[in-house]
Formats: sequence, C-alpha cells, structure tokens
Amino acid sequence: MIGTTLPGAQIDASGITTNADSDGRFVMGFDRDAPLQAMITISMGTALARFGLEVAPRAYKVTSVSGLPSATIDPPAEALARIEADAALKRAAFDSNNQIARGFEEAFRWPLDDVRITSPWGATRMLNGKSQRPHFGIDLGAPRGTPFYAPASGFVVLAEPDMHFEGGMVAIDHGQGLITTYLHQSALAVEVGQRVTPGTLIGYVGSKGRATGPHLCWRMRWRGRNLDPSLRVRTA
Repeated sequence: MIGTTLPGAQIDASGITTNADSDGRFVMGFDRDAPLQAMITISMGTALARFGLEVAPRAYKVTSVSGLPSATIDPPAEALARIEADAALKRAAFDSNNQIARGFEEAFRWPLDDVRITSPWGATRMLNGKSQRPHFGIDLGAPRGTPFYAPASGFVVLAEPDMHFEGGMVAIDHGQGLITTYLHQSALAVEVGQRVTPGTLIGYVGSKGRATGPHLCWRMRWRGRNLDPSLRVRTA
C-alpha cells in the first residue's frame, strides 16, 4: 500500500511504525497471516486519524520439493557458524532504511523478461517430505545463466555470491524500508552501495544454496514483514 499524508507524519500499521517522507509519501504492507482487519493510526505528536483497513484474504497452495541434499534441510554442526554469519548480513540488509531511494513509488517490472512461475508466493513447503515454514518468495524458472534485472530503482544493500541457503543473493533497498531480494544466483552483477534503476542488470539465474535446479527466488520485505512482490508489478 502506497499513501500520502503530512510530511514527517508517523503511521502505525497494526503495531509497525513508519514515517512519511518529505513529500508525505509512505509505504506499508501486511504479511501472509495478518488479521483481516488492520488498524491504521496517523499522528504528528497527537493522533490525526485512525481508521480500519480490510486485508483481502488469500488461499495458499502446498508445494513439495524432493531431492534436496540433507545438509540443506538439517545443516551439520560445522555449517552453523557460516549460517549465523549469513543471518547477520541479512539482518543488516533488512534493517536498511534509505532516505533517498524512491523506487517504492514505482510500478515494478518482473525481474525476468520471460516470466514462468514455478512456485507461488506464500505456499506451505514440504522439503524432502518434511513440513517447513511458508515459502516467502516467488520462484521463477529460467535456464542457468539467464540475466535478470532490477524491477525498480534503489540501492544495493547486500551482494553475497555464496550463502548457505540462498546461494548468490542480492538485496535492494527501494526506500521506506521496502527491500527486495534475489536468491540462488550463479553470478552477481552488482555490488553493495550501487544505485540501480529499472532494468539494471542484477545477476544471473543459478541453483546455488538450497535449490534443486536453476531458478530465481524473488522476495520482498517491509519492516520485518514478508510481502508478495508480484502485488507491486504493473499490470498494464
């Protein structure tokens, strides 16, 4: 959800707060299992407005992935230090709050020119027969080495070539705490701090990390909430 209010106003979206920018623009989102009734409060020291917002219900699929190496589901002890180091890098990226980027206002494009969804966002995952947390990404099938591109403008806040679960991973801050990530890359084409615009080459599809074949896993987060990036893609 993109909105406009008074510049600098504080917006509380069911317990998560953000501030409107100098033009009064802000973004907010609700995760997979959010209550269907949200409460929004806008304030400038004192409450200016308070209203309810209906969150549209969705049905989610159950998907199954087999043939994954056991170490990617139940990591061995020797991998735990690397996993924790990866987690620290991701936390820092997700905490980014760039005040310059305005990509959150843009109509996003798909990162791949040929869009083939192989696993939908929010699906309950079964990995090698074991139930896992929901899959908070859209899997886009493509041959290994296929280039993909920035869906909107922003700044690169993470660029790691070989993380344990994610393989090659890039995170882009689009402003207002809206972060998109791109997983399982075979090679990266950007570096941390780089400014990107819609269509900037980001990297190449691969199968590094926890993956059974080449694909791009595209994700979106806002203030700790996992969002469906396809909802920001322009439809015309």
